[in-house]
Parts: sequence; C-alpha cells; structure tokens
Amino acid sequence: MAANRKPGFIASTFRAFRYRDYAILWGGACTSSIGTWMQKVAQSWLVYQLSNDAFLLGLDAFLGEIPILLFSMVGGVVADRNDRRRILIGSQIVQMTSAATLAILYALGYLEIWHILCLSFTNGLAQAFGGPAYQAIVPALVEQKDLSNAIALNSIQFNLARVIGPVLGGFALVNLGAAWCFGLNASSFLVVIAALLAVSIPKITGNEELSVAAGIGQGLQFIRNRKGLMPLIFLAFSMTIFGMSYIVFLPAFAKDVLHGGETEFTTLMAISGGGSILGALLVASLSGGGREVKYMLGGLIALGAALTVFSYSPHFWWAAVAIFVAGAALMAVFALVSSLVQLRTADEMRGRVMSVYNIAFRGGMPLGSLAMGEAIGFVGVAPALAVAGLALVTLGVTFSVFHRIFLTQEPL
Repeated sequence: MAANRKPGFIASTFRAFRYRDYAILWGGACTSSIGTWMQKVAQSWLVYQLSNDAFLLGLDAFLGEIPILLFSMVGGVVADRNDRRRILIGSQIVQMTSAATLAILYALGYLEIWHILCLSFTNGLAQAFGGPAYQAIVPALVEQKDLSNAIALNSIQFNLARVIGPVLGGFALVNLGAAWCFGLNASSFLVVIAALLAVSIPKITGNEELSVAAGIGQGLQFIRNRKGLMPLIFLAFSMTIFGMSYIVFLPAFAKDVLHGGETEFTTLMAISGGGSILGALLVASLSGGGREVKYMLGGLIALGAALTVFSYSPHFWWAAVAIFVAGAALMAVFALVSSLVQLRTADEMRGRVMSVYNIAFRGGMPLGSLAMGEAIGFVGVAPALAVAGLALVTLGVTFSVFHRIFLTQEPL
C-alpha cells in the first residue's frame, strides 16, 4: 500500500530536482540571476538619477530587449544546429564582460548614460543567442511528464533572484556603491559557466548544412502547422507589451507617485519578486488535468486588475499588496504559456520555436517600454499603468471567450 501512496506536496512541487543535471543547472542559473537583478537595481536607479527622464529608463530597457526581437530567430537556428552548451557559455562570457566594464567605468568615474545604453544592447545581443539554447536544453534534462514542473521551477529560480537580488542590490547600492552591484554580477556568471561544464547535455541531430534562412523558414512553418502555437505566441506578445513595463518604471512610480527613494523602489521590487515565487509555486504544484488554459487566462485577468489597483495606490502598503498579486499572476501566466508552448514542440525544432516565443515574450517588452515611457510623459505614471492594466483585463476576457482555440491539438 505504501508503494502506491501519492507523493506529498513538497515532493510533488519540486519533483524536477530529482534530475541531477537539472538541479545543477538550476543552481547555476539562480546564482547568475541574483547577480543580474543586483545590476538591474543599480542600473535603473542610476539611469533615472543621472537623467531624471522616464523616457531614458524606457530606452535602456528597449535597447536591452530589441536585439532579441532582431536576432532571436537566428539564435534559434544556431541552437538547433550546434552545441547548445558552447552557445550558452559564449553568451555568459559576453554578459560577464559587459558587467565588468560597467563596474570599471563607474569606479573610475567615467560612466555616462551612453555607456549604459550601449552595454544594454550588447547584453541583449548575447541573450538573443543564449536564450533559445537555454530553453532548448531544459526539456532534455527531464522526462516529458515533468517538463511543466521543470519550467515552473525555472521560473521560481528567476523570481527567487528577483527577491534576493534587489535586497542585496539595494544594500550594495546604498552602502557600497553601484560598482559593487556590477562587479558582483560579473562574478556570478562564473557559477553558471561552471554548472554548464558539469552537466551532461544530449547531442542534437540537426541539419548543419541547412542555411539560416531555410532553418528559419522550417521553424515558422512548424509553428503555422502546429495548431495552438500561434495563439499562445500572440498572447505572450500582447501580455508583455502591457504587463511587463510596470517593472521598468518602478523607479518613476516610487519617486513620483509614492514620493520615496531607493528603499521604496527596492522594497517594491522584492515584493513583486515574492509574488512571482508564489505564482510559480502554484503552477509547479499543478498536476495537469487539462485546466492549464483556464488557469492561464484567469491569471491574465488577475494581473490586469492588480496593475489597475496598483496604479492608483494611495499608500505604500496598498501598492505593496497590489504589486505582490501582480507578480504572482504575471509569473503564473508566464510559466503556463511557456509550458504549453514547450509541450507542443518537437525537440529538433525547439530552438527555433522558442526563439519565436522569445521574440514574442521578450520582444514585446521594448515596445511596451517605449510606449509606456511616452505615455508617462503625457499623462503621468498612474494613468499610463491603469490603461495597461485595463488592456490586460480586456485581453484575458476576450481570449476566455475563444479559449478553445488553444485546445485544438494535443501536446506531442
């Protein structure tokens, strides 16, 4: 009888950690993500402090994300034709060098806005090639029945870093200076490189003679023919345009709406990350049952409602509660969309499909950041965020009416 006992909540929620290579890669990625969020805190505050211009905050985010929109499909073809481990290590080295450069320039007193903007673009370019390779590696480290759990746990590491990173970054920024945030981020990439060298990654069987253009064409054809993928990718794009920019403009919200400073900004970042961990845990605890689409769309509506409340929060703790709910809903939707896309994708096409998904998910961020920056300049922070929240509610309700388009074909 004991052999038939169902695993407990903890064992079920964290079941992907039974796979050694996945656990090692998760640990390395989590360490690197903590460093990245330490840098994000310092970089965002530094840009706004030097310029006092919300548009430049949006421009910095735009330049960090636009390479993903431009080059991710090329990165996807490269990931399906070459050693994904080497691609990822190369991406980490470029980002490590960029962070070290920021630390040195700031420490020597030479750092200017244009340096930050150029290095943000460089980081985005590295991620355009590293992102598809990483997303293609994760499914190879676990069995398909545990793939959704692995993706949700991957979201947890990213958002655990969003809690720890801003706390450490805020401490370093206030007490040690921005150079420490940048330098510690550079050091964190050594951990993920070591993890990549330690794991066993199955070789892919791609067609290396296929041209980049032909490889991209194959990927797009697969997405068109694989029912259910196009609506999911469109939803990811729409969600990020309206739902991710609030993170970019938290410095402006903390300063102009709450009349606070670094402490309020970093605290809101950490609270949002805490909500995101809860959202990812909720998804990790799901056992399937075919209700993922309904949960996803419910989370989208909850995200829009929370952002609308957040935008007009009269007090700090009101804003804290709203941003916690928004963080939970955002990460739950993200994890569910990503899982549904991965489950509908063949391994030999995974790099290309996930590159298109990256374009949708990550490419929506710079467009949303630029639009939000312009909107804030005209109407202010609160009205702009409220409009974005209402747009998400409308999107979620509309997709709920036509949700069956997601269920037209079973996963592979």
